[in-house]
Amino acid sequence: MKRLDLLTPIGIVVGVLVLIFGVLSNGASGGFLSFLDIPSMIILFGGLAAAMLVNFSIKELKRLPSVIKQGFSIKDHSLKDLIETCILLSDRARREGLLALEMELDEVKDPFLKKGILLAIDGIESDTITDIMHADIRAMEERHGRMRNLLEKAGDYAPAWGMIGTLIGLVLMLKNLNDPSTLGPNMAIALLTTLYGSLLANLFFHPLAAKLLAQTDEEVFYKQIVIEGVIGVQSGQNPKLLKEKLAVFLSDEDQKEEEDKDKVSPFSEETVRNEL
Repeated sequence: MKRLDLLTPIGIVVGVLVLIFGVLSNGASGGFLSFLDIPSMIILFGGLAAAMLVNFSIKELKRLPSVIKQGFSIKDHSLKDLIETCILLSDRARREGLLALEMELDEVKDPFLKKGILLAIDGIESDTITDIMHADIRAMEERHGRMRNLLEKAGDYAPAWGMIGTLIGLVLMLKNLNDPSTLGPNMAIALLTTLYGSLLANLFFHPLAAKLLAQTDEEVFYKQIVIEGVIGVQSGQNPKLLKEKLAVFLSDEDQKEEEDKDKVSPFSEETVRNEL
């Protein structure tokens, strides 16, 4: 289930507040308004849009809002719930056979886990199931990488166009040294465009891209555990042994909590010995 990740907007707001504090604390003439320059913004955002249009197709650019939205959300992956589900499926499969799991599929919310269980019910060999599910993971990584590339490229182009704006401002300033009234506006273009580009890249585009990469890594890790669980269910592995196998993916704190729960678990060691 996805939910709003409050840390992302909080981080951006904190960054903006730090910038405002830096401006106002120095008692700059004109205050924060002195750091607003329309020509600089036009150069930066216009150039950035032009570079993105050259680099990507319209189809890819249409996905940019959804990619940014993804950076402001987080998907909950409960490893303990996943392990518990695999244990229940394994227990039923051992008692009633794999075909009995069809009645449990409505309770399985994770589509990746459901896909694996359906493959097991269909009688697919474990090696083939593993290959199919790993191919699904690789395809997911490829899709995520292409979408993340939108933010990474925008983060690369923004400082570059900031530097282009700086060069434009310097050229205009040097060509009009005899007219003191033009020095201020041209210098503003020269400096503020670089400021805007660096700020946009390092507070927005690159951090969001890094966050999406972390989300992808987390999802890959989760799906690797799903594969282990599916293969355990398909092979008729003892529920207790499957739980111990999957528990190694938990944090130390969660592993200790699971060990405490095992003391009252229906899958006691006596049960395991009887089943073996």
